[in-house]
Amino acid sequence: MGVRGLHGFVGSSCPHICMVVNFKELAEHHRSRHPGGTPTIVVDAMCCLRYWYTPESWICGGQWREYFSSLREFVKTFTAVGIKLIFFFDGMVEQSKRDEWVKRRLKNNREIAKIFHYIKSHREQPGRNMFFIPSGLAIFTQFALKALGQETLCSLQEADYEVASYGLRNNCLGILGEDTDYLIYDTCPYFSISELSLDSLDTVMLCREKLCQSLGLSLSDLPLLACLLGNDIIPEGMFESFRYKCLSSYTSVKENFDKKGNIILAVADHICKVLRLHQGEKKLEEMLPLGPNKALFYKGMASYLLPGQKSPWFFQKPKGVVTLDKQVLSMSSDPKSKQEVPVCTHPESKQEVPMCTDPESKQEVPLCTHPESKQEVPIYTDPESKQEVPMCTHPESKEEVTMYTDPESKQEVPLCTHPESKQKLPVGMDPEFNLEAPLCTNPEIKQEDPVNMGPEVKQQITMVSDPEILKVARAHHVQAESYLVYNVMSSGEVECSNSLEDAMDQALPSQAFVYRPVRQRVYSLLLGDGRGGASTCPTVKEWFVYSGNPLRQPDLVRPLQMNIPGGTPSLKLLWLGQEAGLQAQRLDTLLACFDLSFSREELQVVESPFQALCCLLIYLFVQVDTLCLEDLHAFIAQALCLEGKTTMELADLQLDHVDPRAVQLGTLLVRGLTTLVLVNSACGFPWKTSDFMPWNLFDGKLFHQKYLQSEKGYTAEVLVEQNRSRLTRLHALKSVVCKACMKENRPIVSRRHWRSHHSGRRGRQGPSAHRTSSGYSRSGQGQHWRDQGPAGPLGSGRSPAGRAEAQVLPVFTYPTCVDGPCGG
Repeated sequence: MGVRGLHGFVGSSCPHICMVVNFKELAEHHRSRHPGGTPTIVVDAMCCLRYWYTPESWICGGQWREYFSSLREFVKTFTAVGIKLIFFFDGMVEQSKRDEWVKRRLKNNREIAKIFHYIKSHREQPGRNMFFIPSGLAIFTQFALKALGQETLCSLQEADYEVASYGLRNNCLGILGEDTDYLIYDTCPYFSISELSLDSLDTVMLCREKLCQSLGLSLSDLPLLACLLGNDIIPEGMFESFRYKCLSSYTSVKENFDKKGNIILAVADHICKVLRLHQGEKKLEEMLPLGPNKALFYKGMASYLLPGQKSPWFFQKPKGVVTLDKQVLSMSSDPKSKQEVPVCTHPESKQEVPMCTDPESKQEVPLCTHPESKQEVPIYTDPESKQEVPMCTHPESKEEVTMYTDPESKQEVPLCTHPESKQKLPVGMDPEFNLEAPLCTNPEIKQEDPVNMGPEVKQQITMVSDPEILKVARAHHVQAESYLVYNVMSSGEVECSNSLEDAMDQALPSQAFVYRPVRQRVYSLLLGDGRGGASTCPTVKEWFVYSGNPLRQPDLVRPLQMNIPGGTPSLKLLWLGQEAGLQAQRLDTLLACFDLSFSREELQVVESPFQALCCLLIYLFVQVDTLCLEDLHAFIAQALCLEGKTTMELADLQLDHVDPRAVQLGTLLVRGLTTLVLVNSACGFPWKTSDFMPWNLFDGKLFHQKYLQSEKGYTAEVLVEQNRSRLTRLHALKSVVCKACMKENRPIVSRRHWRSHHSGRRGRQGPSAHRTSSGYSRSGQGQHWRDQGPAGPLGSGRSPAGRAEAQVLPVFTYPTCVDGPCGG
């Protein structure tokens, strides 16, 4: 994470950069300098998850009560000394960082494989050196912090930029995290979470000014250094030969420094003694071996510039402007270089318009300010209409795309020319399959919004046309009240990181497949609003980690129509409606997302919070045919017993051994709870969020204990610890789940009976090409997980370039298995 090699360099070669400080003293000093102000620390929450997760057990699905207690203690400690905390979470993965995201996910897959190998060999949890954070930790941490009364924000891009911007703009005490990018940003001080002692509030401050002194650089040189060393945008190998050339000509090699340390010194020396000599005279591409990576390099540099900041490395002599992914870096008004951008007078408005140079025609092209985004965009003259038309840069091809005004929506939509038909089509229209992705101009984002900043925030193109609905979705996203909803509606692209799943287990499916039909119905709800249902919805790009998925491209997943009497309600009704009875309609929509409308009657009699748990268990047992009665007993018993347990009792709980299947079952349930967060927010919050928070419903060790007991044949009385009230409730909840499953011809039987019927069942599909999912199953309403793998029956629609494409596929129904329903 961050700049390659810089963390090790600072720790081993330049320890004077690291200064021990005390937060209590810093807060007092801040108050003396700013009377009436509150010392505020901006927390990069994603960097802190490992620090916060203090429970000893992490393998069983998460010790959520203990974790919640740990967060409460963290907040309480800072509040006691008068320090306010603002927490930022990553809200989406930027396209420029997708490769790095994939690289880390594949690395995690290898780590998870080692974890399961250890469990099978030793029947115990591995040591902390193999620690892997429980699934869903980031999502549920957002809700935990909000429950603790903390201001919690979800970013509209990678969080580090928004953290640095917020800290600078609000004169914060500092940033708490663990990312060397914070040494590069010119923002408030950066403090290390890994070095924090909560007892004393001592930590380490990493001083960027001292880093500059050690390297002979200025603060404005640090982004250039970071890009030459490699970061999350610039691959480390891009400048490998350049760095070694710098090292070979570096005359001050330190013998006591390691190779990486000397490389950093050599690159800094090259910036100082060579590049700076020509600063303002030559373009960077004339001084550096950028080649075809020029745009990516400038993008990497620009990613460190906070609002209002400029880089002297961008203000050379070029006559044009640098356009980077919806961001225009103006070359004018630089007080140092005294250079200006040529301007022309627009013939109609008589206003001066800046000019840029067209790279192909070499002609200067006027720029105009886009009325919605407030960004400068080139103008070109349409040869047919003779009218001047604004252009934008297409986010994937990087080509300039003509904008046109939709006559109905009055919104500007980019046009692209289809290579075969030569016709100009709105971006998002698939000319071959006629799958419209109605991409629309994002409504203007007001400047005063605290999280409206950065080069990639103002997305001009969205998947949803209704600005009011999009505004509501965005607000819920920014306030960390929803999960994935805004991602689907804004970009049509979602991701889910690694889960603790055993790739060698052929009987249990990946959570990515189990909950995909639910997500497909949510996509239909979010994207099909007022356009005739799922058939007209665009496909959604899913970057979900599962065994055999090389993550070379996303799965293209088609939305799936829901079965709701009277049709699917609009999002305006679900989200903004105030009419009586709407809460019941919201619940009907939620159940329809799980295809559990048939279970409404059974679920109505279940008390909170077990209503959400039963909904999830019914779906799981219908969908996954390898679950048995013993599993159901364990899931319900642990939830009932959890109510009466203290945090200390849960922490002291000891297990006979660790079972790999139970580990994966715990993961499966927790990922189901995150899916409930998605569905609940998409349907207008029919259930209270607290009803399906894991600290109220699930404890990893407790579930593991009940699972092992159930496997040994312990009675229900023993599972609920001889408590009559719990026993009565266990039988009631079990009856609800079993009756609902029987309606779908899915009897839940004991494992002893199950084994005689499930020998030789097919396991998880092997790796192959990605493909588009249509998702049909037991009644044409969701594809069974066994057929969803990358080699499933729907095949792979691949273009010659290897990208998975949407296909129009026939609806079909799976046959019923001999020994009961297929589970889908």
